Amino acid sequence: MRINIFWFRRDLRLDDNAGLYHALQQENQVLPIFIFDTNILDQLDEKADRRVTFIFEALEQIQATLEKKGSTLRVYYDTPVNAFKKLLDTYTIDKVFTNHDYEPYARERDQAVKELLQQHSISFHTYKDQVIFDKAEVMKDDGTPYTVFTPYSRKWQATLNDFYLKSYPTHKYIRNFLKEAPHRIPSLATMGFKEANGHFPPGAVKEELIRQYEQQRDIPGITGTSHMGVHLRFGTVSIRKLAQKAQEWSTVYLNELVWREFYQMILWHFPEVGKGKSFKPAYDHVRWRYNEADFERWCKGQTGYPIVDAGMRELNATGFMHNRVRMITASFLAKHLLIDWRWGEAYFAEKLLDYDLAANNGNWQWAAGCGCDAVPYFRIFNPTLQTKKFDPQLIYIKKWVPELETLDYPAPIIQHEIARKRCLEAYKRALQQQG
Repeated sequence: MRINIFWFRRDLRLDDNAGLYHALQQENQVLPIFIFDTNILDQLDEKADRRVTFIFEALEQIQATLEKKGSTLRVYYDTPVNAFKKLLDTYTIDKVFTNHDYEPYARERDQAVKELLQQHSISFHTYKDQVIFDKAEVMKDDGTPYTVFTPYSRKWQATLNDFYLKSYPTHKYIRNFLKEAPHRIPSLATMGFKEANGHFPPGAVKEELIRQYEQQRDIPGITGTSHMGVHLRFGTVSIRKLAQKAQEWSTVYLNELVWREFYQMILWHFPEVGKGKSFKPAYDHVRWRYNEADFERWCKGQTGYPIVDAGMRELNATGFMHNRVRMITASFLAKHLLIDWRWGEAYFAEKLLDYDLAANNGNWQWAAGCGCDAVPYFRIFNPTLQTKKFDPQLIYIKKWVPELETLDYPAPIIQHEIARKRCLEAYKRALQQQG
């Protein structure tokens, strides 16, 4: 019997899934698969990685639903090419369906799998699913990509209509999954991982929170943000359904979703930014301080700047950091400590539950001044003023820095004015060198 394959990646849901919908509409029955990619997992030092646990739990939920329908999910722990070789040995495959992935590694991976399948006369079909607009759908009138957010956002919102937010009714075709006895998902232990502690944010969005998003989003001491990042990263919620709600409840929240797509678009058109290059090459001339002791203090939340230290400790303890504080901590590393933003980008990539290459890279380059549409290099966040503005009662800080008013708390790693002067001089030299 010839079958079709649906390959789950950044779309870990059965509901409103573009590629899955197209797969289920075909005449062949569909076997869904997921691959724990050893090319990625082998690079993870932390064996209680929160993201691996999150994926594992999402797969268990999918499997439970499929089993009720008499079907199953096949999960591999291997390289994608090897996993497909095993599938070719086991099944007679007609077509493979999946959803687009825009990251440089993902593009190389998909090309390798496509070439393998072509050798066996199997077609490979991918669809847009994790964004509303992708690739070249929102471009300047001259056909070139936007590199400034505000005009991109205007065009994005002007292009948006109900067609782009329409859900894919996968539930209508659920009977088209391959009928097969359940396959066991490889345990975390067999893959060399341990279950991570802690609770994941719920996938349901609270209407009241989104309606108050504009007023509350910058206050780290309250739950004023949606915590949807991890669900968008792994596709456990539909971007179309979330954008529909945002359209109704909060234009400011919708604009945050547009930022996410802006960075995805930038990564697609300028993939070199995802490989360590500054969007503005002049900033690659900055003479960074590769000071490992200072970097270690930043990582551990021991800089003597309470808002910075609170953010880093929240990240280390939970895998999450409030968005306003992400900006403050990133700016502090690049501008106060004059440490290469790539070190910080890599640390966030290791720790963040909602880590996404496009957003992480885009935001780090924004904070360091070297990205597209970046904050000007001479604008340097003052952590003390940021605290007065967004955590005046120190609610957030005291939660994460309980020793704040004791002798145990360290003195500032550097004085703000000294750091500011040093940063401005270093950036000016780099830009003059380019000029």
